[in-house]
Amino acid sequence: MRWEETVVEEATADKEDTSAPETVVQSSVPQPKDDFQEELVIRPLHSGDIYASFQFRTLWETDFMRGNKVSHYRLFPKSLGQVISKFSVRELHISFTQGYWRTMQWGQPFLPSPPGAELWVWFQDSVTDVDGTWKELTNVLSGIFCASLNFIDSTNTVQPSASFKPLGIGNVTDHRFLRYATLPREIVCTENLTPWKKLLPCGSKAGLAVLLKSEKLFHSSFHSQAVHIRPVCQDWQCKTTSWELRQTLNVVFDLHTPGQGKLEWSLFKMFSRTLTEACPLASSSKIYIDITDDPQGEQFEVSPATHLLSQAMVLGDRRTFSVYDLTQQITFGTVRSLNLLIRWKSSEDMLRPLLHAERYVAGYGLQTGEIHTLMYNNHPYRSFPVLLLDSVPWYLRLYIHTLTVTSKGKDNKPSYIHYQPSKDRVRPHLLEMLVQLPPNSVTEVTVQFERALLKWTEYTPDPNHGFYVGSSVISSLVPSIVAMDTNSTREQPLFSSFFPCKEESSYFMRVYTEPLLVNLPTPDFSMPYNVICLTCTVVAVGYGSLYNLLTRSFQIEEPSPGLAKRIANIIRKMRGVPPL
Repeated sequence: MRWEETVVEEATADKEDTSAPETVVQSSVPQPKDDFQEELVIRPLHSGDIYASFQFRTLWETDFMRGNKVSHYRLFPKSLGQVISKFSVRELHISFTQGYWRTMQWGQPFLPSPPGAELWVWFQDSVTDVDGTWKELTNVLSGIFCASLNFIDSTNTVQPSASFKPLGIGNVTDHRFLRYATLPREIVCTENLTPWKKLLPCGSKAGLAVLLKSEKLFHSSFHSQAVHIRPVCQDWQCKTTSWELRQTLNVVFDLHTPGQGKLEWSLFKMFSRTLTEACPLASSSKIYIDITDDPQGEQFEVSPATHLLSQAMVLGDRRTFSVYDLTQQITFGTVRSLNLLIRWKSSEDMLRPLLHAERYVAGYGLQTGEIHTLMYNNHPYRSFPVLLLDSVPWYLRLYIHTLTVTSKGKDNKPSYIHYQPSKDRVRPHLLEMLVQLPPNSVTEVTVQFERALLKWTEYTPDPNHGFYVGSSVISSLVPSIVAMDTNSTREQPLFSSFFPCKEESSYFMRVYTEPLLVNLPTPDFSMPYNVICLTCTVVAVGYGSLYNLLTRSFQIEEPSPGLAKRIANIIRKMRGVPPL
């Protein structure tokens, strides 16, 4: 599976070459310079919801790192190619997410992402001014994706020392060329989806992209779109390299969405459209439906049925999928339209995820507080280390001496701590820790902070709503579910059951916590309005009266004559005699 290999590559990025077996090219068969593949994975969740994951991958056999100027673009989008070349980008990962992934209800996603916008970039070692290049790059990406990435500056950018290893080829260890930033308050809407779809070779006119209808995607409980660019090996010897552009879109359709029930789901109900053809430029176009939890069709039924099955290691578990190949005309049937249908028959409880995390703010008042991060290890008998990355804005002044890590009521001393204090209005706090999680335990990390008083121009238009703090990032090699299987009655070769193979022993997982919403001491912004009103009233009454007295001219007005005298004057005027 294409989307599963990303997890495997990141888990071994700092130990071995990260070439993916999917990019192997047969030397006897001539291959084109670029290649495009598209996939859709549908997983029925135990909560009754539906998880749909789109994967679009474009491979281009070219080399931007040597400064070669490329003028001809076929499948690879020119806008991103120019960004890679101009800013000497080695890897680029950007995501826009609306909603929060509920791990306890939905399990683990294929590619996790935090709420809001996330951007992390590895630059080439030829870049001299990384901060200046980073600022220019965020401005350009803000225009490409119609997002607020131009608000990324030094106050919300960090330079991790251990997290976010490269996912492509090359074991880069100099973290001076790494930048990471989040915008937890970024709102994702159609303006972000439209330029994302325009990066596809077929756009939204053909293939799986026709299902990406904004009215349906944004009427869901979770939506995330991402772009990942990295160099990969073209063959197993890595003699030639290619650039991989992977566009992903994950969406979870809610159980209680109007017009969509728990008992039946279909492509038309989810996306208001059906599939009629594959993208003509795609070498592979497939749909995978996860039937691992229901191999006999006892919980749900998939229609139309297919005889093509595929197995793959996904997130430490061996999964089974029904495969629909859109490049084969037989898939669409006589009506030349594919509308997959899933009917629920029954449901059962799901297993708890092995690694889960939460975070919240405690305390009272608007002066001090405490940040609590809870990390759950639900493995029954194995402990494993996790790498925690926390970026806190400068206006929350951390008391690092109050940092405590406890597991099962006892102190848990981290084996590695990297802390970079903040500077007011310059940079945020950066805290990285390597903590060992005991089996079947909850590890709590707490640190106290003090709220700073901002200048009145630094408050947002709605300051009483609060200020967002980005999600914590937890990275770990988690023991796989396959390795937990101790069933000795299952038929399998004896030599395969003694030592588990490497890919089944552990897998890489990245978990994001909820973003925090923190209230800061906020002045009464209605007072300036009251002062303005009072001042204008005083000025109008005082100065207006004085100005009126100084500029008005006074004249003596004679009393008006009586009625008889006026009549007499009229008669005298008619006779031509002067009035009285």
